[in-house]
Amino acid sequence: HMYILFPQPPMNGSSVVIYRDTFTSAVVKNVLLVVLGLTINYINGILHLFFQIFYTNPRYILFAHLVLNDMLQLSLSTTMFVLSYTSRHVPCPLCLILLCVSVLTSHNSPLNLAVMAVECYIAVCFPLHHAQLCTIQRTYALIGGIWAMTTLIILPDIFILVVTKPPEFFVSTVYCERASLFDHPVIMLKRDVQYIVYLSGVWFILIYTYCHIFFAAQAAKSSAHKSKKARNTILLHGFQLLLCMLSYVDHFLLRVLMIWFLKYIIHIAFVMYVVVMVLPRLISPILYGLRDKVFREHFTKYLVCTVIIKS
Repeated sequence: HMYILFPQPPMNGSSVVIYRDTFTSAVVKNVLLVVLGLTINYINGILHLFFQIFYTNPRYILFAHLVLNDMLQLSLSTTMFVLSYTSRHVPCPLCLILLCVSVLTSHNSPLNLAVMAVECYIAVCFPLHHAQLCTIQRTYALIGGIWAMTTLIILPDIFILVVTKPPEFFVSTVYCERASLFDHPVIMLKRDVQYIVYLSGVWFILIYTYCHIFFAAQAAKSSAHKSKKARNTILLHGFQLLLCMLSYVDHFLLRVLMIWFLKYIIHIAFVMYVVVMVLPRLISPILYGLRDKVFREHFTKYLVCTVIIKS
């Protein structure tokens, strides 16, 4: 049997509870996840390398950062998922590094989407000021700000961990799972409050910017084709952000589902993991890459040239 840890509701005595998975189920899940991770990272890697030629455009810089961040996040989350099945004894420093970087990258994606929404809002609603407001220098500064903001999220958890754990803990081996390592009640409460605030803030930015984009397109009396494309873009952006934001509430959903479906909770958790942590990384290149007209034209030419050369 393999083991997986899930957050336990605060009213219980312990902070985590262990559930077992069968060997066959564990192998299938790990193989499926690794194949999905490698495939998505391969696609994203090609797109990221190809986007090097657009590094003078703030919008494409933000997209390249989103893709690179997603590749790092997916690699880390896949590694930690496999470790959760194959090894219950991971050195604490290594586990701490993996968890911290994984948390940083998972929080970066919604913020990156929010910044891209603001850039698009400025381009549509204030086209004459877009070049002055959205410069390359400010774009890189915003990317640095994204990493700084997400770092502030994990630093209090590390501080509480250092204060509450004995020195021997940091040279021991641990089961590398966030709910197991950061198990202090204050950390759990902080995470719940922080998720609610974070969730509300990013959704406010998305709704505000894209409502203004939609109304600006209507006021400009754009063609039916452009209006339909704008509506589709809004819906796709919202869908991707919804998937990303599920990472903030997945532990809430698990706690609720454990009440009714405790027998199948380990399989439900895997499905939620794929939907929340894996699928959004596949949607990014499709939504922001292949749907972009300029990028699609260049990428199509690249593929055609590649096929001709190989043939």
